[in-house]
Amino acid sequence: LAGAANVIMQLSHPAVGYGVVESRVESGQIFRHPIKRTRTTLTYLVVAARGTEEEQAQVRKGVNRAHAKVQSGPDSPVRYNAFDPELQLWVAACIYRGFEDVHRSMHGELTATESEYFYQQGATFGTTLQVPKEMWPDNRAAFDEYWEKALANVSIDDTIREYLVSLAKVEFMPAVVSRLFGRLNLFFTTGFLPPLFRDQMHLTWTPKDQRRFDRTMSTIGAVSRRIPVTIRELPYILLMRDLRRRMRTGKPLV
Repeated sequence: LAGAANVIMQLSHPAVGYGVVESRVESGQIFRHPIKRTRTTLTYLVVAARGTEEEQAQVRKGVNRAHAKVQSGPDSPVRYNAFDPELQLWVAACIYRGFEDVHRSMHGELTATESEYFYQQGATFGTTLQVPKEMWPDNRAAFDEYWEKALANVSIDDTIREYLVSLAKVEFMPAVVSRLFGRLNLFFTTGFLPPLFRDQMHLTWTPKDQRRFDRTMSTIGAVSRRIPVTIRELPYILLMRDLRRRMRTGKPLV
C-alpha cells in the first residue's frame, strides 16, 4: 500500500525523477513490463535487507549494468547519472523513511533503541549499491538532519507529476485493475506521503481522510500481528527463493 508513495518520495528529487522517466532501460519500464519491474524492485529490497554479501554483490552487478545506461542527455532538463552516490543516498533514505512510516501507521512509534537499531540496519539500502557506509548518517538523529536539508531538493514538475499520478492509480496494470483499485491506491498513497510531498503532487487531504487512513492502517496492523510470521513473510521468502534459483541457473537477476 505504501509502495507508490515511496516511489513519489524518491522521484521528487528532479535528478532521480528524470532519470526514471527518461530511462532508456527497456526492461525497467514499469508501464511496459509491470510484473518484471515490480519483481526486480521488491527483490532488491529483500536482498538489501536480508541477503548475504554474495547475494547483494550479484544483485549490485545486475543493477549496475542497468544503471550504466541511465545518464542525462543533451535535451534533459536536469543533469543526472544513476551512479551518483548522492542520488543513491537520497533513494536509500526514502526507502528507510518509508519503512518507518509503515511501521508507525500499523504498530505505532518505535522506541529510541528500536529506532536506532533498525536505522543502522537500513544502511544496506544504500551500501548494496554505490553508497559508501561512511555516507550513511552516523545515527538516527544525524539522519533527521540530513533529511531536513535534503528536502530542499524536493521539486515535482508537471512531467514527473503526471507520471507519478498514473503510477499511484496503478495505470501500469490492465485497465480493469486500475478501474477497480486506482482510487483506493491513490488514497493510501496520499495518506503515506508527508505533507511536503503531498503538496508537490497537488493532492488534497482532509482531517476526515486522515481519520479514515489511521483507522484502516491500525486495523491492518492488528490483523497482521495475529498472522503467523512464516505466512506474513511469505512474499519475502518466495522472492529470495526466486533470486537463489536465478543465481543457480545463471538467469539474469535484473
